[in-house]
Formats: sequence, C-alpha cells, structure tokens
Amino acid sequence: MNVKRIDSTDENVSKYVFDFSDAVAEAVLYKYPTYEERTVICCSTQSGCPIGCRFCGAGDNFVRNLAAGEIVAQVEHLFADRGIDTSKVKKCQIMFMSMGEPLLNFRELEIAIRVLYAKYPSFALLISTSAPRVDYGPVHRLSEQIPTVGLQFSVHESTDAARNALVPFKAKLNLAEIAMTGNEWYAATGRQPFFNYCAHDKNTSQDDADRLHRLFTPAIWQATISVICERDESVAAANVRQRKLATDFMEKLNAYGYSTRCFDPAGQDDIGGGCGQLWFVQDWMRQHPNLARPSIGRTIPIVHAPRELAEESK
Repeated sequence: MNVKRIDSTDENVSKYVFDFSDAVAEAVLYKYPTYEERTVICCSTQSGCPIGCRFCGAGDNFVRNLAAGEIVAQVEHLFADRGIDTSKVKKCQIMFMSMGEPLLNFRELEIAIRVLYAKYPSFALLISTSAPRVDYGPVHRLSEQIPTVGLQFSVHESTDAARNALVPFKAKLNLAEIAMTGNEWYAATGRQPFFNYCAHDKNTSQDDADRLHRLFTPAIWQATISVICERDESVAAANVRQRKLATDFMEKLNAYGYSTRCFDPAGQDDIGGGCGQLWFVQDWMRQHPNLARPSIGRTIPIVHAPRELAEESK
C-alpha cells in the first residue's frame, strides 16, 4: 500500500490517497480547531463508485469494493500520520462518505464498523448513502447494536425527476421511500437520521423547502445543506454565490423547525478535498483504464457549480 498525503493551505484539512496497486481510495482529515477538540474523517468504502452522481469526481468509474481491513486502514493511518492520541480526542466523527456507496459494500462496511467501534467506542460512525434499493434490515440491526452509528441520506433534490438526473443509478429508493426508511430507522434506534441536500440555484426556492417539509418530518429528521463544488476545478469559482444559496436555503428549513447545519467544504481549492472533488482519484483512473470500469454516469453530462454565474457575482 502506497499512501500520499496532500496538505491544504488551510491548515485544518489534509487529503490522503491510498494506492492498493489494484485499487485507489481516498480519505480526508479535518480538525476543528485542534484534533483533540474535534476530529472528522471522511473515508472511502469502494474504489470508484457505481452510482454515477454527476457532481462527483468518482462518479465515472468503478474498480471494486474495499475490504474491511482497507477501510479501517484509512482511519488508522490518518491517526498515526498526525500522531493523534485518540484517548485525548473529545469529539470525533468517522464518516463513510469520501468515495463509494457504503450500502453496496455493506458486508465489509459492517465488519469495519464493528472493528472501529471496539477501538473507539465514543466516536461517531456515520453511514452516508445515496439510498440504493437494498435490504435495510441489517442496517437497522447494526444501528441498534452499536449506539454510535448514524445514518445520512444523500437527497440533494426535492423532486424525484431532478434527483434522477443528478443520481443516475436506477436501483435506488425514491424520495418518499427514503423518508419512510429513515422514519423506520428512527423508530428502531431513537436517533435522528440526516438528509443531505446540495443547494444550487434551481433547487433552493420556497417550493423546494415545502416539498422537503412534506417528505421529512422535522421532529425526526435533521438537515445538512452542502455547498456544491466544482468536480474538476477550484470551488473558489462559485464559492461566494454557492455559500449564500446554501445558507439562505438553510434559513428556509430552519423556519420549519429543522435542526440544520451547512457543510462548507475546506481544502477544495488546492487539494480537491471531500465532497465530490477527487482530483487524484480521477488521475489514478486515467492511468489504470484496465481496472477502472465505466459507471452508469460516464456518458451523462456533468453537473457542477455554475462558473459563469459565479463570475458575474464577483
């Protein structure tokens, strides 16, 4: 295994690229403002991704599922590389969301989660999923057994038609089914699921907020509003405008009583960290065409932040 660390000019974030020779993975490490106070890790569960989301740099190719040991190794390497004493970390969240669809590799993910929980029983373990049409019973059972497991659904749009254009993978739950599945998870665990929503200029109206409210009960669901990023270029191109869209939409959801947070990605401009920007993974895929099989998204137009509108807003 060869690991490359890429440090951002933002001292709070670093990118790690894991080359397993026959696969590539990526993890991102954040501190807020120190590792001891709060550490966040985004790690991969697959090499590439078969879902094909059109804003994601990994959405064009799929290599293979990662083994449980390869998932755990990402977390362990980040802690070791930075010399983080995990016994002194007050708050830590390990999120399975950097690359890949966790629930399409649930067998290995479950093993990894059990290993990580045994090592770090107080650390939050968040499964972030695009909601493939799978049996969610094992997810519920794992979540009941391990109290630190959280569940987040990548919703991103307020209508199924818009979401289908953004997330072309066909064997996935529709929005109403996501809401029902999250409600069932809440009933089983007593913990609130999250829906993640990528705010852009065509999905942040009051009508969008109304549709989400009809689907997702604020007493059950929490909302994460994400700033959309360029998948191949700097987020700075659309930063100011996209951030305002996200924060304005968050206020609309706050009015409905949701507990909300805005995911404003750090390190995007120089290391392509997290949230769909996987520059180094994309380069690995280009260099290994014999391993990188096309995903369903390969021939579908890319969706990303509107650069020309961002330039006009400066």
